[in-house]
Amino acid sequence: MVLASGSGTNLQVVLDATTSGVLRADVVAVVSNNPGAYALTRADAGGVATVALAPRSGEERESYDARLADTVASFEPDFIVLAGWMRLLSMAFLSRFAQRVINLHPALPGEFPGTHAIERALQAAQRLSLRRTGVMVHFVPDEGVDDGPLIASAEVPIAADDTLESLSARVHEAEHELLVEALRLLLL
Repeated sequence: MVLASGSGTNLQVVLDATTSGVLRADVVAVVSNNPGAYALTRADAGGVATVALAPRSGEERESYDARLADTVASFEPDFIVLAGWMRLLSMAFLSRFAQRVINLHPALPGEFPGTHAIERALQAAQRLSLRRTGVMVHFVPDEGVDDGPLIASAEVPIAADDTLESLSARVHEAEHELLVEALRLLLL
């Protein structure tokens, strides 16, 4: 099961890895909080069930997360992969799937939690001579932000002449490789 809010490039890597046999698993469904997410189109093209589940107007976070948990549970997934999921999950969701929610984040453990991590890493590099950033895959046990138990991480160097675009490209490439490798290890 994959939860995605945007274009679905991380999802596509997972789908490709399952099709090629690199990952011995099936993506049982893709759920998006964004009905216009291209991730849903990618999933549909790959023959994967899709669900667009947007929050209702004025809906409380816990109420939405309970509906999301019911939807996810109906597919009986072994793991739930947050691949570009742009909502923090509450315990109304997480308590239903203990040790089964996995997140991909474009930073190293303890560095740049939350949104715009690549941009913040580049700014830190320009101010503080930071020479590396990275990516991590981790479990999501609670409502903390990008701080759950680590599954895998990889460093990405920051060059003196990097732009946001050049650094983002390398970070995303590392994300794609690390996500597949982390999932492969979990599925052994």
